[in-house]
Amino acid sequence: MARMPSAERRQQLTEAAIRAMARDGVARTTTRSIAAEAGVSLSVFHYCFDSKQALIESVITTITDHYVTLVKDALRPRATLQETIRAGLQAYWDHVRAHPDEHMLTYELTQYALRQPGFEHLARRQHELYRDTFAELIEELRPAMGLRLRVPVPVLARYLAAMTDGLTLNYLVLGDKEAWAGVLDTVTAHIAGLVDPQGS
Repeated sequence: MARMPSAERRQQLTEAAIRAMARDGVARTTTRSIAAEAGVSLSVFHYCFDSKQALIESVITTITDHYVTLVKDALRPRATLQETIRAGLQAYWDHVRAHPDEHMLTYELTQYALRQPGFEHLARRQHELYRDTFAELIEELRPAMGLRLRVPVPVLARYLAAMTDGLTLNYLVLGDKEAWAGVLDTVTAHIAGLVDPQGS
C-alpha cells in the first residue's frame, strides 16, 4: 500500500465512507467496510480517525464542500441580482440532481446523530455548517455587487439553509424534475426581494 500524507489519507477514507454510507446506510456501515471500500487496512482507518464521531463530522463537511465549491464558482456577479442568485441556486440544484444519494445521506446522518447518544452535537454542527456556509457566500457577494440587505446576514443565512434543506428533501421524495425550474425561479424572486441591489 502506497504511503500518502495523513490529510490525503483521511480524505480518501472520508470519500470511501460517503460511498459506503450512501449505498448501505449509516447504521450498517462499519469501519471495516469503509477500510475495504478505500482499499486500506483497518489499522490505517484507526490511525486517521480516532472515533466514528470524527469520521461522521468529516463526511458532513466533505459532502457540503462538494457543492459549495460549485456554488461559489457560479455565484460570480452577473448583469442582475436575480441572474446571480439563480445561477447559484442552479449550481446547487444540478449537484442535487447529479448526486441524490449524497444529499439523501445528509438527512440520514442528521437522524442518526440525533438518535445516537453522544452524537447529538454532530447534527447541530451539521446545520451550523449549512448556516455558516450561506453567511460566507452572502458576505463574499455583498461588496462585489454593492448589496444592502433588508434582513441581518445571520437571519438570511439561516433562512437560506432551511429553504434549501426543505426543497432538497421535497425533491428527493417527489422527484418530478420538470417542475423545479418554476420553483427555483420563485425562490430566486423571493430572495432578491430581501436585498437592495447597488445599495439602493
